[in-house]
Amino acid sequence: MIYLDNAATTRPDAEAVEAALPYLHEQFFNPSALYSGGVAVQGELRRARASLLSYLGDGAKLELVFTSCGSEADDHAIFASARRGNAVTTAGEHAAVFQSFTELKNRNVEPRFAPLHKDGSVDIDALLTLVDEKTTLVSVVHVNNETGAVNDIASIARAVKAKNPRCIFHSDGVQAFGKLPFRLTNDIDLYSVSAHKIGGAKGTGALIKRKTLALAPYIFGGGQEGGLRSGTENVFGIMLFAAAAKKKFASIDADFTRLKGYREKLFSLLEKDIFARISPEDGTPYILTVAAKNLRGEILQRLLSERGVLVGTGSACSSKHPTSRVITACGVGKEYINGVLRFSFSPQTTEGDILAAADAANGAARELYARTARS
Repeated sequence: MIYLDNAATTRPDAEAVEAALPYLHEQFFNPSALYSGGVAVQGELRRARASLLSYLGDGAKLELVFTSCGSEADDHAIFASARRGNAVTTAGEHAAVFQSFTELKNRNVEPRFAPLHKDGSVDIDALLTLVDEKTTLVSVVHVNNETGAVNDIASIARAVKAKNPRCIFHSDGVQAFGKLPFRLTNDIDLYSVSAHKIGGAKGTGALIKRKTLALAPYIFGGGQEGGLRSGTENVFGIMLFAAAAKKKFASIDADFTRLKGYREKLFSLLEKDIFARISPEDGTPYILTVAAKNLRGEILQRLLSERGVLVGTGSACSSKHPTSRVITACGVGKEYINGVLRFSFSPQTTEGDILAAADAANGAARELYARTARS
């Protein structure tokens, strides 16, 4: 099996799992307990927190709140920040942000959605026209999870703050953390990340915040995570997250260069009379999204699976919808709108995987055209 749906989830890294296993078996204590085992585990969580923060900026200026996932981190950022006036985001957000903004109108906050360029990146000029003196939050995804387009969130945040210095700026960094060399700037107040996109386990994420930013709690109860997110910490998941991130960041530059080459190799091998490219060349090297002319992506996905290649058709969180909201917002033509395939890579992806995937995609498309001609 060749797995090329890593934007949906990655295989947990075996070395990271091994490093975290003691916190599942021997050091299983509740980190809030006051006896020695609990105190020791609390210390390990403190070190894991500092390690994860170190990859994004000055740990003295940042705080990290562990969550159950990237979606929870997004929801915390949005509902704790947008409590009045209006809030601005993009038409290309992950459902965790887009649906939360839709919910804001039920909480007396006006949601505003900026349009996209054809590659899935936000139209910055249009976004800035939506920001005014009543804007309390702007949220812009760092890497579009369906097209791989990268938004320059540092410059966008700076422009937003120039227009409204009191506005809070958040970014969903789930598809960027551990994949793009990047440091948070002072204009970025909140940033969401997730473990299972970089070799960690599902069920662990984090919201990074500027230390000086006042943030209301999202889950109430025992007062864990500095009172911002109650609930006993997922120690095993957190330690696995830290171990996976350590390994991922050690090779981040080399992986970036190699996977960019693989991405371009794959597209060069796809038959151009069938597949049109949606992903931009300057997007993340971890995602190549294409669309097959007058074919259905879910049928191609099944045919590729039968050939031993697993790919996506867009966001796994939106797989029940017949047409992608994000791809539609990119203005993809009607002859391609239903034929989307998303190939997404990991450090474990090989050149052989790329060659096999291209052959399988071309073969599946030709087979589907032949079936259509016979019917």
